[in-house]
Amino acid sequence: MEVARRHFLAGATSGMMIDGIAPAFASERKQRKMADEKTYAAVAMQLAAQSVERAPDKAAARQQMLGTIASMEPKIRSAAIFVEQYAGSPVKLAVLPEYVLTSYPGRISIPDFADMAALEVGGPEYEAMGAMAQRLGMFIAGNAYEVDRHFPGLYFQTSFIIDPSGDVVLRYRRLNSMFAPTPHDVWSKYLDIYGIDGVFPVARTDIGNLAAIASEEILYPEIARAMALRGAEIFVHSSSEIGSPIETPKAIAKRARAQENMAYVVSANTAGIELSSLPVASGDGNSMVVDYKGRVLAESNARETFTAFAEIDLGALRAARRKPAMTNFLARQRLELFSAVYAAKSPHRADSLIQNNEVIIPDRQFFQRIQEESINNMIKEGIV
Repeated sequence: MEVARRHFLAGATSGMMIDGIAPAFASERKQRKMADEKTYAAVAMQLAAQSVERAPDKAAARQQMLGTIASMEPKIRSAAIFVEQYAGSPVKLAVLPEYVLTSYPGRISIPDFADMAALEVGGPEYEAMGAMAQRLGMFIAGNAYEVDRHFPGLYFQTSFIIDPSGDVVLRYRRLNSMFAPTPHDVWSKYLDIYGIDGVFPVARTDIGNLAAIASEEILYPEIARAMALRGAEIFVHSSSEIGSPIETPKAIAKRARAQENMAYVVSANTAGIELSSLPVASGDGNSMVVDYKGRVLAESNARETFTAFAEIDLGALRAARRKPAMTNFLARQRLELFSAVYAAKSPHRADSLIQNNEVIIPDRQFFQRIQEESINNMIKEGIV
């Protein structure tokens, strides 16, 4: 009788085995596999920006930009190989610094820089970076100045994300800039063309929901919060900033934006600006990866390097966002409390570059005059 019972149990159990593993263990293995699929490495590529201010003409500037793209690929590939061998996770996301192809416009006029060095949507520079993403088999995030056929003579500073198939899956135009046109400066026309999805885009991808924050916009909590409320889980942040062993405002802001939105921040700084009149190391160092609890997982020193890399654990992030807790800062938002105040106060007016329903081309001093106007508005309203 006991022998028969053992044969029955053995037969029943063997019928329930999956790949030689009992169901409970099979389920655990499946869960681990799913978790592994959501865990990968991201790297902030700290590379030197190549200024085009000394380029003799447009053709030379464009050739230099394509050369910069070509020089980046072996650096990203070598970094990815090292990271996977060292840390055991494949690199699926590489973030490039701010304006790495051109540096900032400097004293070049807005229409001249737009013609000489701003990228065209679908132009040869995007084609080259798309082909690079395909060969590397990863997402590439970066930042460049870009023209828009709807706004001739202007350019927008644009953060982009290219997927492993080579397609641009996200295009975000910087909204707050001191000396460059932004969508807010042509707000009514921009909204008519692109809608709010084009203002605060979030790319839902196999490696998570990605959003971009440009340069000093990391200092403005509203931008990151707007992206988070649209589902962003990972902020790619291309920057060119002063690196320092002393806490800088941007370094503090990166951790704050990560913690308050329960999101990762992958921030790539320039490794200096070459071919410029400025000293090379004026914007160098302190690229970092910050997790959704605001903890710095990795941070680079100065010069060109890939040492700011870390694992992105989407499973842990999503579990934290869905768990009732005092630390679930997204779930505890009561946005109605603030909407009336925000709606009533707008010192910096929209559509500053639209006059008589036409878009005007500003000089550099225009933006300082607009800021002076904003300060006067705040004085009148008793804000300052």
